[in-house]
Amino acid sequence: MTKLTSLLMTSTLAAVLAASPAFAFAKDANALRLGIDPGYPPMDVKTPDGHVAGFDVDLGDEICRRIAMHCEWVELEFSGMIPALQARKIDGIMSSMAITDKRMKQIAFSTKLFQFKSRLIAKSGAALTANAQGLRGKRIGVQSGSQFETYALKNWQPGGVEVVAYQSQEGVFNDLVAGRIDAALLGSVEAEHGFLKTSRGTGFAFVGEPLSMGDHGVGMGLRQDDTALKAKVDRAVADMRTDGTYQKIARKYFDFDVYGD
Repeated sequence: MTKLTSLLMTSTLAAVLAASPAFAFAKDANALRLGIDPGYPPMDVKTPDGHVAGFDVDLGDEICRRIAMHCEWVELEFSGMIPALQARKIDGIMSSMAITDKRMKQIAFSTKLFQFKSRLIAKSGAALTANAQGLRGKRIGVQSGSQFETYALKNWQPGGVEVVAYQSQEGVFNDLVAGRIDAALLGSVEAEHGFLKTSRGTGFAFVGEPLSMGDHGVGMGLRQDDTALKAKVDRAVADMRTDGTYQKIARKYFDFDVYGD
């Protein structure tokens, strides 16, 4: 075997191992790689020093501590979370992902972490109502891959509403301010803290009453075969709620019950 042949074989083997999900998963047995899209204050944000923070992050870090692991936060676009989980590029999704019947056909979820209402936002005084009839002919922005996109496509698009999907929530907000869309559909907390209470949200407001998306709250997304991990996470969440740690974390961000019914 020549030296060149040996080098080529070594390089090929390294490439195969690097591409192997099992090899990637074995990098750090004590790390829980959690996917996050840091564009949803106060749930998921990027700090000036480049770290991720927010309610999701605090909950995730506490869960990891209780199951004797450490969180490794992996930034991804929201629409790519489930494919990344299924490809074993991450071990869980901790980015305010709603538990829906459709998603439960693809992945598993932990027990509920919290539950918010969904709202439509638009220019203050806009002659809109949060239904297909009141939005006919209008352009409504949603984030791609979200339950808001699913809801709007099912309930509004057939009635003549144009549903515009964006890769990031920031893109939705930018086009809302620029007037390229007429309204945006998203979670009420993200809408209020990430937009309405900021300077660029001046002149905008909620439209109509909160909407029911038919979801079961928000949970940590997990692979369906990771039953042992799910059991550990579920126990950690239950213990956090029992000993008051959950409530202590929530009070850092909210002045109301975020867990819901």
